[in-house]
Amino acid sequence: MSSAPIAAAHARVIALARRVLIVEAEAVQTLAERLDETFTQAVDMILASKGRVIVSGIGKTGHIGRKFAATLASTGTPAYFVHAAEAAHGDLGMITADDVLVAISYSGSSEELLKIVPLVKRQGARLIALTGNPDSPLAREADVHLNGAVREEACPLNLAPTASTTAALALTDALAVALLDARGFGPNDFARSHPGGALGRRLLTHVFDVMRSGDALPRVGEDALLGDALMEMTRAGMGMTAIIGENDQIIGIYTDGDLRRSLASGCNFSTARVADVMKRGPRTIQASALAVEAAEMMERLRISQLLVADPEGRLVGALNHHDLMLAKVI
Repeated sequence: MSSAPIAAAHARVIALARRVLIVEAEAVQTLAERLDETFTQAVDMILASKGRVIVSGIGKTGHIGRKFAATLASTGTPAYFVHAAEAAHGDLGMITADDVLVAISYSGSSEELLKIVPLVKRQGARLIALTGNPDSPLAREADVHLNGAVREEACPLNLAPTASTTAALALTDALAVALLDARGFGPNDFARSHPGGALGRRLLTHVFDVMRSGDALPRVGEDALLGDALMEMTRAGMGMTAIIGENDQIIGIYTDGDLRRSLASGCNFSTARVADVMKRGPRTIQASALAVEAAEMMERLRISQLLVADPEGRLVGALNHHDLMLAKVI
């Protein structure tokens, strides 16, 4: 095949993809311009609910509904997804009078949803419908209707749900974020819902989770010879040793950097005392502090190790950059 037909085919692909993005972007922009008090009514209804948000749909809108329920649940609003077809075969028992049902159907005429809506309302649950047709049966049954209509689908045939599902996704995201803000849901709350994620590790990991203690903690007494301190540093492999006095009180720290300076000065490791060359009064952190606080302190002070002290200044642990990296805090 010559290069001309290939170039033409590639140009068509790019043009079609560009049109899809433009159509879907315009659909979302139209939603933003159309928002009115019905959106705030939906937010208020969910906030006032003593139960959960039950999201239901079928087909492509069902996939959007699953994502919406997951987003709500992870941002402070208890929610789960019930498949519209399964609801009519037993799963309807999951819905109580205290719940709010969010039914998503672009046509607003989904047979599976219309079959369960009267039963849900009969139980006393409230109904929010998200459709593309304000005059649809589902919209008329709803306590609150959110209009997700789009001018056209991005599909060249104007058939496959594309712009309409993007609009539904954006509108449910807007609803989830509005609820998040109204509940005062913050980073710490988000971390508790995402303990396995990067933010969870940063906000839920404490110094005591990553510090070295016990036999893994390098330390020598203030009367130790410099050679003994060097052996302790080598044993623990932390690039430093703590210098302690009576009752494990922290007196100083001796690091790899101090070792290089001792070598450069011609220090006699057999006779010199570590107390004569150590850094006195080193910076410390408490075990209850967040690990990210330790990382920030180490970066700000340009140090690679940090001693951990109890409120009385006694040595309880130590950590370095490598420990924080292993914990994926940095």
